Amino acid sequence: MKSRTTLATGNTRQKDAIRAAFVETDRPLSPDEVLSYAKRSVDDLSIATVYRNLKTMTEEGWLVTVQLPGESARYELSGKAHHHHFLCNDCRKVYELDGCVPAIKPRLPRGFRVVSHDLVLHGICAACVPRHA
Repeated sequence: MKSRTTLATGNTRQKDAIRAAFVETDRPLSPDEVLSYAKRSVDDLSIATVYRNLKTMTEEGWLVTVQLPGESARYELSGKAHHHHFLCNDCRKVYELDGCVPAIKPRLPRGFRVVSHDLVLHGICAACVPRHA
């Protein structure tokens, strides 16, 4: 039987494998992608454990949620500078894009003020391009 400490803090080996998935890939990951990467180190890892750890790591501020229109949530390492994302239409992987469009000047209705923005580019990633050649 597991001790209370193990239940409260979770399996460190599992959590380490989940953390390693984010560090190694350095891109936003879906829970299924996290499971796939982390299972390389921890065979008996379950999707429920991945979800529990994603929730905890988000609450702790180690991860942030990435919401893309029409997509399920992805997660990425927190503390990064402002950036945008690229979604591959083929494999559905999400990649980070460095930087930002220098000046977005939309025509806003009188009295409106922009406080933030999101930009998602859609296309085919380098790994999927050969399949479309």
